Amino acid sequence: MRDLIQKSPVQTLAFGVGLAMVIFQIWLLLAPQQPLLERPVHLAFGLVLLFLYKPLTTEALPVWLRVGIDAALILSTVAVLGYYLTGFERLTTRMENVSPVLKVDILFGALLVLLLLEGSRRAVGWVLVWVLLVFVAYAFWGNALPGWLNFRGFGVEAATEITTMTTAGVLGITTSTSVNFVFYFILFGAFYAAVGGGQLFIDLAIRAAGRTTGGTAKAAIVASSLMGSISGSAVANVVSTGVFTIPLMKRTGVPPHRAAGIEAIASTGGQLMPPVMGVAAFIMAELLGIPYTDVALAGLIPAVAFYLALIMVVDLNARRDGVRAMTHEEIDQTPAIGPRLHLILPPLVLMALLIAGYSAAYSAVLASLACLIVPFFRRATWIGGKELVEALRDAPKQVAEVAVPIAAIGLVIAVAVQSNLALKFAGSLLALSEGSIYASLMLAMVGCIIMGMGLPTVAAYIIGAVLFVPAIEDLGIAPLAAHFFIFYYCVLSMVTPPVALASFAAAAVGKASAVQTSLSAFGLSLVAFFVPFAFVFDPGVLAQGSAAQITFSAVSLLVSTALWAVAFGGWAGRPLGWAVRLPIGLAGLAAVIAPSGSSVWLVSLIIGWALVVGVATLSRRSDGASVANPAE
Repeated sequence: MRDLIQKSPVQTLAFGVGLAMVIFQIWLLLAPQQPLLERPVHLAFGLVLLFLYKPLTTEALPVWLRVGIDAALILSTVAVLGYYLTGFERLTTRMENVSPVLKVDILFGALLVLLLLEGSRRAVGWVLVWVLLVFVAYAFWGNALPGWLNFRGFGVEAATEITTMTTAGVLGITTSTSVNFVFYFILFGAFYAAVGGGQLFIDLAIRAAGRTTGGTAKAAIVASSLMGSISGSAVANVVSTGVFTIPLMKRTGVPPHRAAGIEAIASTGGQLMPPVMGVAAFIMAELLGIPYTDVALAGLIPAVAFYLALIMVVDLNARRDGVRAMTHEEIDQTPAIGPRLHLILPPLVLMALLIAGYSAAYSAVLASLACLIVPFFRRATWIGGKELVEALRDAPKQVAEVAVPIAAIGLVIAVAVQSNLALKFAGSLLALSEGSIYASLMLAMVGCIIMGMGLPTVAAYIIGAVLFVPAIEDLGIAPLAAHFFIFYYCVLSMVTPPVALASFAAAAVGKASAVQTSLSAFGLSLVAFFVPFAFVFDPGVLAQGSAAQITFSAVSLLVSTALWAVAFGGWAGRPLGWAVRLPIGLAGLAAVIAPSGSSVWLVSLIIGWALVVGVATLSRRSDGASVANPAE
């Protein structure tokens, strides 16, 4: 067993800490504790694991000093945890803004903030650290800023209280989401990947779509949508599925940057695909105060429209560029699906439990247990200690890489709310857009994309929700639609140049140009780029309303995005020139944005599809004439 865990003492220690975290989280599921007990412990586990799995690597320092710094950070984390455990009774019974803030509170509060900054740097890089430092500076020196940004600023005691001593800062809603939702779904994803679920999704996609035109690209999209719905991480999805799908696409004639771009956008969309979606979706449920199942249900129609439009564009591009389908021999090289088909049961168990009304955490744990039972249904899929250890090692590691950054973002929430920055920002946005709903939405869209450059989706979404959602809601848009609007564009920021994390990961896997891959992925994302405008103006797209209204809205969105996809695909029986693609695209865009059933929507669809059908009909007649007169 030791060989399976790792021979390195540090790796062995990390595995032990991770296993303790798993046991602690299962205990919490059976015996929930006070927030100021469970959240500090969860966060301490995350910080220690992050410092163990991502040690300091700068070559400017000698090895002994790097090891010493890591050890000091781990001991500091333990000290901070000791502060919360020994001061638990005082912290839970004190009155906010009334009870005194002690020097020990300031000391350990500052230490926790420093640990979170360094942990965030190791988890996601410097971009988030700079964002956090800007908000920390604003908390103390906001009184030096002009105009609507000005506020009196916090003293050290007030800043300590709102950020580290209550459930409104780093131990607030973001850490709560990590404790109560994120951990359990990452645990399920790790177990399912360890027993071969990810490979099954890839092979299923190849068998289902491989024989069609551009089949490898379609298979990549299907596989990434399935795996992304379980993993909830664009970059992790790229790395896990891209190593199989990108070389496969390249073998059938897809250029390297195009193959990497397809994988990047397909993996990114996994965060939009129920049942798991991404970490940000769980935080959305917490911010809205609704069950996660309601968020997942609302996300279903937009996600389906996103992927169908993407598949359609890939298909049309393949027809235009002459990309071949997979041969029977290539498909036959894929391992048989039948002997492994029972591995599809764990995700089905998860969905069934969620639909039945069980809590998200409980459903994820039972689905994880199913991962340990289902492989034994057939001898060919039996698992052993290796797979179990892999899952128990990977899950806490992945949790740490999420828990620490989103806890740090609690600083942003606390400062933005307590300084009234969120409402001031909303007012300035409305003033800048002069009350125009379209202008406000466009400004929010651009803001989300800019913030998402270099930030994980969850970080961009939380900041976007704090700053932009109040402004959008002031325009009369429902809270669910406002949050989904922000969430959607923060997801797409993962493939938006110049900093596109999913595209960069795909380029590395596919040995392609990062710039070309980013541009390719962004170009593909445009096919569904304006879908959020649809559910802002049409509640049925988010499964709100009667069954008839939801059905009509779903069909309307699919037909509209399909028209938009034809313009981007550039094919309707024959290659389309820009003189035809432009009016089709404008008609499709108008149909996507306009409310379903409106006169603009109807006229746009009629004009757009009339052009498509007309071109396709002329193409068929031209082909028929060529066959009838082969000499010509």
